[in-house]
Amino acid sequence: MKILAVETSCDETSAAVIEDGKEILSNIISSQIEFHKKYGGIVPEVASRKHIEVISAVVDDALEEAKTGFKDIGAVAVTYGPGLVGSLLVGLCYAKAVAYSLDVPFIGVNHLEGHLYANFLNSPPFSPSLNKRGGRGVSFPLLNLIVSGGHTQLVLMKDHGTYETLGRTRDDAAGEAYDKVARFLGLGFPGGPVIDKLAKKGNPKAIEFPRAMMGKEYGYDFSFSGIKTAVVYHVKKLGTETFSPGPKLFDVAASFQDAVVDMLVIKTMKAAKDKGVREIALAGGVSANSELRKRLSEEGKKKGLKVHVPPMKLCTDNAAMIGCAAYHQLKRGIKSDLNLAPVANLKI
Repeated sequence: MKILAVETSCDETSAAVIEDGKEILSNIISSQIEFHKKYGGIVPEVASRKHIEVISAVVDDALEEAKTGFKDIGAVAVTYGPGLVGSLLVGLCYAKAVAYSLDVPFIGVNHLEGHLYANFLNSPPFSPSLNKRGGRGVSFPLLNLIVSGGHTQLVLMKDHGTYETLGRTRDDAAGEAYDKVARFLGLGFPGGPVIDKLAKKGNPKAIEFPRAMMGKEYGYDFSFSGIKTAVVYHVKKLGTETFSPGPKLFDVAASFQDAVVDMLVIKTMKAAKDKGVREIALAGGVSANSELRKRLSEEGKKKGLKVHVPPMKLCTDNAAMIGCAAYHQLKRGIKSDLNLAPVANLKI
């Protein structure tokens, strides 16, 4: 089966054609980042208008790259939340129209669930025969660390469609903290890539920024608001010199990133131990962070755990992961009504 998937939850307009839930025939992404940079963040009104401008062309490109046409599509999938309501509406309206005109199943997908399935596209789902051949499939139970600009949470995936949220951020998401620190330091938007780059030049132990909510009483929840404030106070003490490229700025970036990665990795490893999980998957936009990918993989190896990290092209918002999630929903007989509405704060 070929599924046409659409993703418009924030500022990327994406369309993909997925075959049998695992093979990516195409995955087109049109980014709006250049339009939002001058504002220092995503402007919802601008985002939704840009989606309207390009969605038809993006879908046409996805079909062309997949060497297929609408007549070969067996189902249509789309993100319906969480995200920006205006952006979600554009994708929903387009996908509904296509599904209705083709008379094929329509599947609404939770954006966060989509991120979980990015690793199923990276590795095919686990099967005994695959494992005997030395394959690196994904098996259950699977502990997922979802880290993005809007979300940071630990989700235990017991089977397809069966989830338990173990912990989530109580304030800022990790990616949000990166963006706010970068904005304060005058590094532009988005903050993750630039801080990751500068951190490679600094000493991660130069400044002891706080690791919040690490006690047992907080369970697996996160907090990144405090470290953002700590960076602001530290830089104000140092003065404006910190804002210029040089050792002080590099050390701030490296120390900030070290603290954030510490909190993420330590909590994840604790949850894996407590729940007796042998496999961990990283997902979300911040999964592109080089230090997080490295540290999570290293700690997993030390503890004999299998760690799945998505390829870079599947870290950010993309329609391929939505198509994969939709395939597994369809296998369980789950379809959506054409009256499906966007849900901005949809939970997993």
